[in-house]
Amino acid sequence: MLSLAETLQQLHSGSITSHQLVEQCLERIADEHGEGLRTFIRVSDSALAQADAADTKHRAGVDKPLLGLPISIKDLFDIAGEVTTAGSVVLSGAPPAKRDATIIHRLRNAGAIILGRTNMTEFAYSGVGLNPHYGTPANPWDRTTRRIPGGSSSGSAISITDGMCSAAIGTDTGGSVRIPSAFCGLTGFKPTASRIPMQGVFPLAPSLDSVGPIAHTVDCCARLDAVLAGEIYQPLQSLNVRSLKLGVLQGYVLEDLDIEVSTAFRNTLDMLRQAGASVEPVSFSALNRIPMSNRSSAAEAYAWHQKLLATHADVYDPRVSTRILQGANMLAADLLDLAEIRREIIDESINIFGTYDAILLPTVPIIAPPIADLEQSDEIYFRTNTLALRNTSIFNFLDGCALSIPCHTTGTAPVGLMIAGTHMSDRKILETGAAIEALLASAYD
Repeated sequence: MLSLAETLQQLHSGSITSHQLVEQCLERIADEHGEGLRTFIRVSDSALAQADAADTKHRAGVDKPLLGLPISIKDLFDIAGEVTTAGSVVLSGAPPAKRDATIIHRLRNAGAIILGRTNMTEFAYSGVGLNPHYGTPANPWDRTTRRIPGGSSSGSAISITDGMCSAAIGTDTGGSVRIPSAFCGLTGFKPTASRIPMQGVFPLAPSLDSVGPIAHTVDCCARLDAVLAGEIYQPLQSLNVRSLKLGVLQGYVLEDLDIEVSTAFRNTLDMLRQAGASVEPVSFSALNRIPMSNRSSAAEAYAWHQKLLATHADVYDPRVSTRILQGANMLAADLLDLAEIRREIIDESINIFGTYDAILLPTVPIIAPPIADLEQSDEIYFRTNTLALRNTSIFNFLDGCALSIPCHTTGTAPVGLMIAGTHMSDRKILETGAAIEALLASAYD
């Protein structure tokens, strides 16, 4: 599992070619014994040609930040000439996109190879990752049991864990980048939403939607984030853990934790304290107001889907359409009230969280449960979905940024540590995350 920096170094040195990289990815996608057919909705028929063009540029000494790297994209991004189906079948007959989404354009300009579209929860409306139309790719941990990958960017995560690409681009409206990262032992970054343009991205709830990377390391995410934001990548500053002031969010985010999650989280906090970091509890009085105030997504989704639901509700995933329809009766006055409450809570969070380098909490309170359990029971499905989204959705609501990094020991169920911050504190969160990542790597080696 090479980082983007390591893979780029090999490409620059000529020890591997982009053609070879893409060929390996395509073989893994096509493996009938693997997860490829459940992971990708569409594989680019120009992937090898893109790789050959990248190799030509490498030989000519061209230097671009992602040159020759195979990247998967969630089935929410427009690619000129392709239909964006958003993990559904209801849109399969929609007209193809006329032009690339802005982030696709930026990835191409950076030299990335767009390998294909990854599977996802239909219309991105779930944190567990099940898809009844295209199947559900299994979590890399405990393949015998076949556990959920997390969602909605389910295929994004599995495309990386199974070596089908070097990194992936997903979206995060309530945790859809960070949840699959936590469940699958990867690193995922939800940036401040306004930093990444949403042109050509299929919407779920525009007031909460954001675009972010999933990869192996914090530095990988930082490299991708810079491209997505139209910025020049600058290496992350190396922070001394002893200099960090970290707040541990208190309240319901620490309730109902699986034993694996509570153990990994507690051990991580202990390691940070032993390394000299300032780690202290943080109470946020408005936290309990967030669940009842964070109710606009269904109404925003319904505004887009109402016409399709009126004519094609029978081909929706019923678990998705049920949630969208909850927004049908919300009044404009309700949305305005919720927006005002949100502004008040965001202001309070900035005052409290702004004194810390980062706020820490478990990304997801549970480990990944078996797919079969959720497929067979609506009760288990919706309870799991609520728990999966509970912690992550806080920082979408707060218009902040948040990183999830693995904090479990090798061989145990994957657990994510969320490292979160306020609006536009992205760089600080990435650098803090890199310092914590290095500490955990040295402890677990």
